[in-house]
Amino acid sequence: MNANSPTHARDEPGTERLEKAVRAAETALIEYEIAVETFRVEVENFSRLHHQRLGPVYARLDELDAQIAEAVAARTGDPEDVRKAEEARGAVLPMPRVEELFFGWIDSDGMLPEAQAMLNEQPVQPPSRVRPSEEARKAYRDLVRKAHPDLVQDEAERTRREEFLVRVNKAYVEGDAAALAALDEEWEAGPLPEPLAELLRGEELYARLEWLARRKESLTEVAAELEQSAIGAMMKMAPDDPDALLEEIAEQLLGQVAERERELARLTETEQG
Repeated sequence: MNANSPTHARDEPGTERLEKAVRAAETALIEYEIAVETFRVEVENFSRLHHQRLGPVYARLDELDAQIAEAVAARTGDPEDVRKAEEARGAVLPMPRVEELFFGWIDSDGMLPEAQAMLNEQPVQPPSRVRPSEEARKAYRDLVRKAHPDLVQDEAERTRREEFLVRVNKAYVEGDAAALAALDEEWEAGPLPEPLAELLRGEELYARLEWLARRKESLTEVAAELEQSAIGAMMKMAPDDPDALLEEIAEQLLGQVAERERELARLTETEQG
C-alpha cells in the first residue's frame, strides 16, 4: 500500500469500536423508550379506570360523610358540629370542575383521549384493564424495535416510521392485540426499508452518542415524573398486577361505604328513639 495514499475512514483507530458503541446505545435507548412508554400507558389507563370505576364509590362516601355529620349536628346542636356538617356537605357539592363545565371532554391536563377520538372520527374505546395483555405487550415491543425511526437516517423513511408508530401506539393504548397483529403483518408486507446509511465516522459518531445520551436524560425525567405522580406511586404498590390493585382498592372502598351506612343507621335510630 502506498504510504502517501489517504487512510480510509474504516481504518481509523477506534472507529470500529465507536460504531459498535453507537449501535449499542441506539438499541439501549429504544428498549428504554419502550419501557417508559409502557409505564406511561399503564399510568394513564390506571387513572382513567380508577375514575370510571371508583368515582361513584368516592361520591357515595362523600354523601355518607355529609349525612353522618348532619345527623351528629342535628343531635348535638354544637356550633362546631354544625360547621363540620356544612363543610362535609360542601365537599359533596363542589364548584364545577373544568371537565364538568366541558361535559367530560377536557380536564386540567387537556383533551381527554375519548374526546380526541371523537373529534378525529375514531371509535371511542376506553381501556378494559390497566395493563394490556402479554400478547399485546410483546407485539408492541417487537413492532417498536422493528420500526423505530432512530434506526434510519433517511428523512422520508423516518417520517414513514413515525406515522406507522402513531398507529402502533394507539392500538397498544387500547390493548388491541388483534390490531397490533395486523400492523405487524402490514409492516412485514410493506416496502422494505432502505439499507441503513453507513454510520458517520469520527466526530459525528461522538455527536450521535451525545444526542443519544441527551435523549435518555429526557426520558429519565419523564419516567421520574410518572413514578412520582399520585397514580404512579399507587401503582408501585403492585407492580406485577396493577389490575388486581384496582380491584383491591374498590373492595376497600366498598367496605368503607358499608361501615358508613351502619354508622348512619345507628345515628338515625338513636335520633328516632
